[in-house]
Amino acid sequence: MHILLVASAFNSLTQRVLAELQDRGHTVGVELALGNDDALREAVRRHSPRLIVAPMLTTAIPEDIWTAHTCLIVHPGPPGDRGPSSLDWTLQGGVESWGVTVLEAVAEMDAGDVWAWSPLKVPPMAGKSDLYRGEVADAAIDAVLLAVERFASGKYKPKRQKAADLAAGWRPFLKQAERRIDWATQSTESVLRQLRAADSQPGVLDELLGEKWYLHGGHHEDELRGAPGELIACRAGAICRATVDGAVWIPQLRPWREPGSALPSYKLSAVEALGDLLPFEVPEVPVPLQLPAGRRTWTDIRYSENGAVGVLNFSFPGGAMSTVQCRRLLEAYRFAKTRPTSVLVLGGVRDFFSNGIHLNVIEAADDPAEESWANIHAMNDLVEAVLTTTDRLTVAALGGNAAAGGVMLALAADEVWCRDGAVLNPHYTLMGLHGSEYWTYTLPRRVGESEAQRLTQSALPVSAKRAVELGMAERVLQAAPEELGDEVARLAAQLAASPDLAARIENKKAARAQDESVKPLQQYRDEELAHMRRNFFDASEPHRALRSAFVRKEKALHTPPHVARLGLDFGE
Repeated sequence: MHILLVASAFNSLTQRVLAELQDRGHTVGVELALGNDDALREAVRRHSPRLIVAPMLTTAIPEDIWTAHTCLIVHPGPPGDRGPSSLDWTLQGGVESWGVTVLEAVAEMDAGDVWAWSPLKVPPMAGKSDLYRGEVADAAIDAVLLAVERFASGKYKPKRQKAADLAAGWRPFLKQAERRIDWATQSTESVLRQLRAADSQPGVLDELLGEKWYLHGGHHEDELRGAPGELIACRAGAICRATVDGAVWIPQLRPWREPGSALPSYKLSAVEALGDLLPFEVPEVPVPLQLPAGRRTWTDIRYSENGAVGVLNFSFPGGAMSTVQCRRLLEAYRFAKTRPTSVLVLGGVRDFFSNGIHLNVIEAADDPAEESWANIHAMNDLVEAVLTTTDRLTVAALGGNAAAGGVMLALAADEVWCRDGAVLNPHYTLMGLHGSEYWTYTLPRRVGESEAQRLTQSALPVSAKRAVELGMAERVLQAAPEELGDEVARLAAQLAASPDLAARIENKKAARAQDESVKPLQQYRDEELAHMRRNFFDASEPHRALRSAFVRKEKALHTPPHVARLGLDFGE
């Protein structure tokens, strides 16, 4: 049937709901609810949907729409839970289990009849955004698909919520005053709960070195100690602050701005954000790439080995990879190649795989064009290293989403394994970029030239299942986010033990040599970078403005044309 998605943003959950419904044969349109009720009414008129689903909504659907059409709202909380800060309250309170409810739109927020709900476990170490893209998204998909199935049957009667439950379940917007950390009294676990409840947005407002900052992200530290609230160490751009009984790592900061500031702030690595404010006596405290068993500390790159399988885990905030991060990951990859393994896995952790170059770092640079140029070269160097690895098989294991150059990094591997629920965006055009990372080599060889052009120009998400159908991936992993690492290890061990492994490696080496003789990798790189140089350095190109709007999270004024067209070309 034809379904219209109404959402406040074309975010990860909206994209996943779109892809999952399309995979099941529904035609799906999308309209962004941006405060213009007349535009929303017009979209409903154009689409004439049988059903409206709102995966992520921060504004109310007009009454004349929900009285004329069944409108299903996805709420990140179990039945009876209400309010705009459900996940925040949940994580800050240390709840171990939660759920997602699909309920019908009515005049009162989150008070409609329940069409479906799905429970979820809250892992102890996940932050809000990671949980949202992982367990919450999984539960939301289960609930949405069940609700759609029930609606399509025409026989299901949704369950009315009890007035007493609705009254008891209301929780207000979680304000900064209730997020504030008292470093002098709070335990490490308490501090971590508050940091994780605000990790991506809105952050925890705090004072540090005489300035106001939003703290983003929080991770345990098991060895370093200091006076509560004191900065005691740095590592790979993150800062470590002491608590009353331990310490925590904070990867990112965002400077506070006066409300209504003309130039909103954005996140950077904590060390880069602090700049000259960071006292010189705060030491850089590295950890080994192969972290000893039992350590509870933060690191964004680590290597482990089990027999013939090497695993290079990496996890960068938001999936963005700066010049420095790319170079550090390349150094780690080169180390992994010195090890006596026959299978090398990249990724294999929950949440983002990679989203390519780091637009925030670029925007903050003294010369953004030059930093863009350095960043894209560093990404290319990393992808080239994977492409030219011919003495073992490589696997990209995507526990979560990937976009732009991050997709192309994955495609450089011999096999791509995607957790069920991962969403791939194999395009650059929305940032006004031609793209690089050898995509003109890797994408067409997997999906064909015409499909590669369609994917990069349509700028639409691809589900894990669809990626396998297209040839972009080899496996869909049916694993919960917390179980991904074990599943990847099991499958990688099977691959390393397969009797045809040696033959596959030899065939791979021969194929790479043949491809190189036809058209060298350097030629692909040079051709791509000729376009990218114009994108970065030519003031008439749209990339600069698009990057600034993206980094500062400028609100869209209308539904993007490539999204607005969805569903209108297919008649029911």
